[in-house]
Amino acid sequence: PGCAMDLAYVCEWEKRPKSNHCPSIPLVCAWSCRNLIAFTTDLKNEEEKDLTHMVHIIDTEHPWDVYSVNSGHAEIITCLEWDQSGSRLLSADADGHIKCWGMTEHLANSWENTVGSMVEGDPIVALSWLHNGVKLALHVEKSGASNFGEKFSRVKFSPSLTLFGGKPMEGWIAVTISGLVTVSLLKPNGQVLTSTESLCRLRCRVALADVAFTGGGNIVVATSDGSSSSPVQFYKVCVSVVNEKCKIDTEILPSLFMRCTTDPARKDKYPAITHLKFLARDMSEQVLLCASNQNNSIVECWSLRKEGLPVNNIFQQISPVVGDKQPMILKWRILSATNDLDRVSAVALPKLPISLTNTDLKVANDTKFFPGLGLALAFHDGSVHIVHRLSLQMMAVFYGSSSQRSVDEQTIKRQRTAGPLVHFKAMQLSWTSLALAGIDSHGKLSMLRISPSMGHVLDMNMSLRHLLFLLEYCMVTGYDWWDILLHVQPNMVQNLVEKLHEEYMRQNAALQQVLSTRIVAMKASLCKLSSSTIARVCDYHAKLFLIAISCTLKSLLRPHFLNTPDKSPGDRLTEICSKITDVDIDKVMINLKTEEFVLEMTTLQSLQQLIQWVGDFVLYLLASLPNQGSPVRPGHSFLRDGVSLGMFRELMVVIRIWGLLKPSCLPVYTATSDTQDSMSLLFRLLTKLWLCCREENHMTEPDDALIDECCLLPSQLLIPNIDWLPINDGIITKLQSKQLVRLQFGKAPGLVGHTVSSQFDAFVREPGQPKIDHLRRLHLGAYPTEECKSCTRCGCVTMLKSPNKVTAVKQWEQRWIKNCLCGGLWRRMPLSYS
Repeated sequence: PGCAMDLAYVCEWEKRPKSNHCPSIPLVCAWSCRNLIAFTTDLKNEEEKDLTHMVHIIDTEHPWDVYSVNSGHAEIITCLEWDQSGSRLLSADADGHIKCWGMTEHLANSWENTVGSMVEGDPIVALSWLHNGVKLALHVEKSGASNFGEKFSRVKFSPSLTLFGGKPMEGWIAVTISGLVTVSLLKPNGQVLTSTESLCRLRCRVALADVAFTGGGNIVVATSDGSSSSPVQFYKVCVSVVNEKCKIDTEILPSLFMRCTTDPARKDKYPAITHLKFLARDMSEQVLLCASNQNNSIVECWSLRKEGLPVNNIFQQISPVVGDKQPMILKWRILSATNDLDRVSAVALPKLPISLTNTDLKVANDTKFFPGLGLALAFHDGSVHIVHRLSLQMMAVFYGSSSQRSVDEQTIKRQRTAGPLVHFKAMQLSWTSLALAGIDSHGKLSMLRISPSMGHVLDMNMSLRHLLFLLEYCMVTGYDWWDILLHVQPNMVQNLVEKLHEEYMRQNAALQQVLSTRIVAMKASLCKLSSSTIARVCDYHAKLFLIAISCTLKSLLRPHFLNTPDKSPGDRLTEICSKITDVDIDKVMINLKTEEFVLEMTTLQSLQQLIQWVGDFVLYLLASLPNQGSPVRPGHSFLRDGVSLGMFRELMVVIRIWGLLKPSCLPVYTATSDTQDSMSLLFRLLTKLWLCCREENHMTEPDDALIDECCLLPSQLLIPNIDWLPINDGIITKLQSKQLVRLQFGKAPGLVGHTVSSQFDAFVREPGQPKIDHLRRLHLGAYPTEECKSCTRCGCVTMLKSPNKVTAVKQWEQRWIKNCLCGGLWRRMPLSYS
C-alpha cells in the first residue's frame, strides 16, 4: 500500500564526545491514554563504572521537555505500565522491586515514587495493573449510527477485585522469573497488601510471560521458558481478600506447542520463543507468539475455543448425547501464521477495543482499512510492518532509514556486513493506533504517523469518517486526542468541526451536558490547525472560561431558608433571566430574591478579577459588533451564540446585586462622563443582542439602532485589551507539512515554520511584555518571579502556588487543579519562560 506510515518527528539525546546515555537492555516503553510516553535508558558514570537506571517521561506535544528521574532501581528495569487513567506508572526491575510513580502537584513533568512492593532478588518478567471493570467496545461497522451508545457500548466486565459496594480495588500483579505470581493491593488508606504464590506446584523458569483479564474477574497468566520445544503454559489466577490479607488461588489451563516446532520442515529452525503477548489486556482467549533464530522469525496467532468432545459409539448407545449435553473441552487452535520473516526486534499491540463480533476473518476484509485492527512488528533491518491482528496479513510497511527498498540485493548484503543496523528495540502504538513510537538502539525516539486509510486511496469522506469516529471515541472516554490531530490537514478542519458538532447535537441532553466542555476543547484544538480558523481558538477557550466562571459564581449563591426549594438559586436565576427579557437591569433584578446573593465582603472582593473579566469581555464584544463582518477577529462567534450571551447576561445581573453590597467588587470602566451608568448601558445593549439570537431557529440580524449605539461605545468607554491565550508552542502545527522534524531532548525548538499568519502577531506576546495568569486574571509582570505551570494542550499559563486564602477563590482554583479547563495536563514552566 501507498504511504501508510511516515516519520512525523525524531527526538534524540545531545551528542556528547562520550554520550553517557545508552539504551537499557531490555529497553521498555509505555504509552498512556493521556499521550504521555515513558521509556528507560541507562546513564554510564565514567568514574564509578556503574549504571544509573533512568525513567524518562515526555508528553507527545512537547517531546523535548523530557522529565528524567533516577528510578532508584538497583538492577535493570524490565517493565513499565501505565494505569487506566494514564496518571500513574509502574516500573519493575530485575531484582524484584516494583515502584509506583505519581505526578507531584498534578504536573506532567514532575514525578515521584509513592509506594511499591518487592519479591527480593527475583526478576520481574511481566507486570500489569489489576482491571478496574471498565470496558468499552468499539463497533466500527456502526460508525454511521447517530447514537454514541450504539457506536461505543459498555461491556459487562468484572473488576479483578472489588471493595465493599462493588468499587474496584486498585493494585498490580507481576510474574517473576522463578515462576511466582505476586499481587499488591492499594488500600484506600494508602497501605499496600502484598501476597506471593507460586503459579503451579512444579515451579520452572519463566523467561517470558504476559497477563490478561477475563470478563468474570479472573486473571490469566501465560508463561514460556524461552524454548520453542517446551509448551506455552496458561494459568488462571483468582485474587481475593480474606481477613485483611490478600489471597491468591491458581489453576492450570490448557497449554500449547507452537506450530513451527511440530512442522517437520521447520522443526529445529526456530529454537527460541522471543515474544509472547495476549492480543489485548482484556482478551485472554487470543495470544500472539513469535519464535526466532539468529536471522529470522515466525509469528503465530492462537485462539482458545470451547469444543465438543466426540463421544465413542459404544457410549453413545448406552446413553445417547442430546444437544447441549455434549461434554465440552477448552482447546487452543491456531488462527494464522506468517511465513519466515526477518528477525523481529519488538512487537506493539493495538489498544482500541474493537469488537470483532465473530472472530472469523471475513469481518477482517470489510474493515481492513481501520488502523486499530493492526499490530506492529519491528525488524532488525529497521523496517516496521503492520499486520492484521487476527489474520496476520500485511496492512502497511515502513522502511527505516537503513532499509530503503530501492537498494538492490548486493548493497543490502554489503550493509549487513558493515555493522549492526539501527532498529526499534521497544515500540508502542497510541490509543487510537494512528501513531507509533519506537525507541532504537541509540535511545532515539521516533514518532510515526499511521494513515487512517492505511495508505489506500480512500475518498476524503472515508478518511474524515475514520477521524471523526475516533474523535468521538476520545470524547466519550476522556482520552487525549493528540494522535488524531497528527492527521488533520488545514482543509479538513472546518468540515471536522461541523460534523463533530452535528454528531454531538444528536445525543440526548444528559450526555450533551456531560460532554459540553470536552467538545469545546476538541473544537479549539482542531481550529488551531488551520490559519483560517485560528481566531476561533480564542473564542472556544473564552467559552470554556465563561462556563467555568458561570458555574463557580452561581454555586456561591445560597438559598435563604434551609428547607431547600426544588430549584437552586443558580437555576432560578437562569430561569428568571430567560423569562424576563427586559432591557433594564434593575427590572430584572427586582424579580430575584436578593437575600440569596448575600456573601461576605472579603469573598466579593476576592472575586473582583473574575468579575472584571466578565465586564471587559461584554464591552469588547459589543464594541466589535459593528465590524462583525470580519470573522478573523477573536470574539466573532460569540455575537451569534445565544447561550453564551445569556450566560453573560445572568452574570451581569449577579454582579449588579453584589455591587450594591460591595461597590469595590464591580468591574472598573474608564468612562468619558461621570454620570454614566456603564453597567446598565452594557446590559441594555447585551440584552438586545441576545434577543436577536436566543432561539437557534429564529435568528434575526441586529437592527441598525443597536449597531449605531455600539458604534458610539468607544467614545463613551475605553475598550479594554482582551488577553487571549497564546498560540501554543507545541509541535503539532509544525508537523502538517509532512516534513520530518528533528528535535533534541532538553532543548526547545525555535518557532520556525509556524502557520500563524502576521495578523495574529497581536496574540503572540513579545519577550519583555507583561504576562498574565490566564485563570486568576492576575498580572504577573514582564519577568514573572512566581513559578508557573502551563497547559500542554492550550498553552494557558497560571501560577503554581495559590496567592489566595479565601474559600470562594479556592473553590474556583479547585476547578483546574488537576487539569486545565480544556482538560489538558499541566507542566511546570522554567522561571525564565518570559
